[in-house]
Amino acid sequence: MRVTWHPDAENELIEDAKFYDRRAAGLGSDFLDAVDTAVEQILRDPKRFPIIEGNFQRCRVKQFPYCVYFRCLPDTIRILVIKHHSRHSGFFKSRKSTCWTEASPQLEYRLQAE
Repeated sequence: MRVTWHPDAENELIEDAKFYDRRAAGLGSDFLDAVDTAVEQILRDPKRFPIIEGNFQRCRVKQFPYCVYFRCLPDTIRILVIKHHSRHSGFFKSRKSTCWTEASPQLEYRLQAE
């Protein structure tokens, strides 16, 4: 199974990691590691996560107030958003795009930081 990212989800994740790095050195990397762990859990067993509405599912990110919202397709996990708990719950439901990417936003951010 492969993972694709909505372009807005990639951008928001990178911005959130930068925010955490401004708060404390290395905290952005810790945040990205926590998101990586959540995505790995989704890949291992996507059916274990609750269906929120329609075909949206949610996985909590440990140690940070975020959730990964995704759709599970037959051969693909589509990451729609990495959402902070304080954001409005339905702001991403209208996200539609034919421009899904398989790039890892975590890798892109870490390469920028070097």
